[in-house]
Amino acid sequence: MVKRVSFAEQEADAPASDRTMRLLLVEDQKDLNEIIVRKLTREGYSVDSCTDGRDALYYIENTEYDGIVMDILLPGITGIGILKKMRSDGNTTPVLLLTALGDIEDRVAGLDAGADDYMVKPFDFDELMARIRAITRRKTGRAENTLRSGDLVMDRNARQVFRGDIEISLTSKEFEILEFMMQNPGTVLSRDKLSSHVWNYEYDGGSNVIDVYMHHLRKKIDGDFEEKKLVTVKGAGYKLV
Repeated sequence: MVKRVSFAEQEADAPASDRTMRLLLVEDQKDLNEIIVRKLTREGYSVDSCTDGRDALYYIENTEYDGIVMDILLPGITGIGILKKMRSDGNTTPVLLLTALGDIEDRVAGLDAGADDYMVKPFDFDELMARIRAITRRKTGRAENTLRSGDLVMDRNARQVFRGDIEISLTSKEFEILEFMMQNPGTVLSRDKLSSHVWNYEYDGGSNVIDVYMHHLRKKIDGDFEEKKLVTVKGAGYKLV
């Protein structure tokens, strides 16, 4: 499945503009699940995967994805049930449904539930990749371009961060952590929530990885400024004020 990445490798981050798109695959056929994960990772995506509808809901509620590829007939909760809950919760992440059900009624039910696209098994992998590229492009087009918190400004398209007139250079992981915090201003974000947002669930970087990244991020964001934007909430995590 997903390659484990050491903290040393993460510290040698690529520039923030090279952020890898993150997908969730929900497919209960284990062989097919593994094949799709291998294909997606070869295409350069970061992938979380599971085989159960309940697990899928946990991933979706705790992680922000660029796109979700999901079977309809799942144990626990069906793909349609997951999709309806996502949309009722205001989650607009693009979803591509995979299913062996080919009837028009089934396709209509999936699209009416809020699916962005639909593929019937068996499918061509090149077409699957093309459709994933299409739905993730649509998400990028809907995304808010600029995040602001006082004099702290993030241009998500240009992958730039400023405090006042000063541009602050961030690694890709620092950018993703700050982006998540700016999307949730005033909210205390636990270390587990921050790490699961930025890294795959199989990543094992050690319990203090977020503390190390936050140390570097706070030096860059707050070090030369009287007003501190990133604060520690003892025993709970971090928040943007």
